[in-house]
Amino acid sequence: MDKRLADLRGNLEELGQSHLLKFVSKLTEDEKKELCEEIDHFNIPEVNRYFGEAQKSMSESSEKKDDRLEPLPREICGSTLSDGERVSAWESRGLAAIAEDKVAVLLLAGGQGTRLGVAYPKGMYDVGMPSRKTLYQLQAERILKLEQLASTDKHCTIPWYIMTSEHTKQYTVDFFKKNDYFGLSSEHVIIFEQGTLPCLDFNGKIMLSKPHSLAKAPDGNGGLYRALKKWNILEDMKQRGVEYIHAYCVDNILVKMADPVFIGFCLEKEAECGAKVVQKVNETEAVGVVCQCDGKYQVVEYSEVSMETAAKRNQDGVLVFNAGNICMHYFTRNFLQRVIDTHLEDLRHHVAKKKIPYVNDKGEIIKPDKVNGIKMEKFIFDVFEFTKSLAVLEVKRNDEFSPVKNAPGSSKDCPETARAALMDLHYRQILSAGGKFLDEDGKALPVIPRNNISSSNPNSPSEKPLIQCEISPLVSYFGEGLEEHVTDKELYSPFHLELTKGGVRDTMNGNGQAHTPKRPKL
Repeated sequence: MDKRLADLRGNLEELGQSHLLKFVSKLTEDEKKELCEEIDHFNIPEVNRYFGEAQKSMSESSEKKDDRLEPLPREICGSTLSDGERVSAWESRGLAAIAEDKVAVLLLAGGQGTRLGVAYPKGMYDVGMPSRKTLYQLQAERILKLEQLASTDKHCTIPWYIMTSEHTKQYTVDFFKKNDYFGLSSEHVIIFEQGTLPCLDFNGKIMLSKPHSLAKAPDGNGGLYRALKKWNILEDMKQRGVEYIHAYCVDNILVKMADPVFIGFCLEKEAECGAKVVQKVNETEAVGVVCQCDGKYQVVEYSEVSMETAAKRNQDGVLVFNAGNICMHYFTRNFLQRVIDTHLEDLRHHVAKKKIPYVNDKGEIIKPDKVNGIKMEKFIFDVFEFTKSLAVLEVKRNDEFSPVKNAPGSSKDCPETARAALMDLHYRQILSAGGKFLDEDGKALPVIPRNNISSSNPNSPSEKPLIQCEISPLVSYFGEGLEEHVTDKELYSPFHLELTKGGVRDTMNGNGQAHTPKRPKL
């Protein structure tokens, strides 16, 4: 061990990181071994190079890109709002690809539920729907229903690839096992892990989280591409016959898994990359936009554009840069293969300034109250610049996007807004199928277009949902087939339409007392 430490010290001194060994004299033999293994795990010269790139990135991100931006070409765009006559054709084409076992879903699930006040992964979070289903369960059941809808003469399969992080993998593996994969076959749920990178101070020094351990963080959702290579995921897809992949983030409660409309749209456009987008609420909304920058497709962050450019509008009054990114993407397997074969080193690091716990000179662990370092990460959409065939589909925000990012009671993107958004969607689907809700006195409730969410701010939480209703994904993927269950029927809140052993029924019976949902095993 002494020789190993001596050699390591010499290398670290040359690289300006010798401080990593400053507590070594106080460590046990096991702790020394752990520290050496952690340092050896990372390519320190590469980390130093990343810091240089990060400094350049920080400098560039402070510069506005206005003069370099162009709107998306009209021919690569489509909309479920204005191209209604094409939606059914896109859906049919997507369902055909799914029926041929050519479609997979890829979940980005590296995030912990820290901001939600829990110690487990976001996917295990229960936002408080009547069923008490977690995000993972809702998504698993949507896959099951879509497989049923797409199957023709034989049952089709939609493989589910779940990218976790060092902090979420074991939780996720155990959760799925304890809950029997929510009805999916375990062989079609592939869980793998993204990489990590050391955290750095503003001088490029690697930080210690303990005297014998480096401070580390996941390498961002753009770490997907290295993870695909490391775990041979694309080879696994090839063996299964998968050609098209729908990628998304775990925290969007409204996500349409392997959305056949989106898949079919991208196939019609002969695209190798695709992005779903929503209209920005206004020019000040803090969301990245899909556009062209220097002639290449990119997602440009709101901080990289001046307010003057962000506020530009077309003759019809719509914002010029209006395609809000919601991290729902389409890729062909061949494109992903090209990325990992030729572009891995071209993906740049972005910088996130954070409050990072560290060890002071006395060996004490300090939790800072202000930003003290950086985490380096890559973004999944950074590969857009490598394609000439992008397809961009605009969708309705209140149908498809409501993320769970912030603590309960926050002003936006929290469990309350997500719960309200899903209930609002299901309420509208029931009304469209001919159902009607009555109040406690038996009087019909008014038919209103927005049940639970303020139209002026779609992310603001309601004080209390007017109508509590939920449709199990096992009953309906996106509102189809509800007529036989709700048409001309009088319904009461709370309402939960579920597939049970006795068939499809309202498990709440309108009073919230008749059925106690079985919560998933944590």
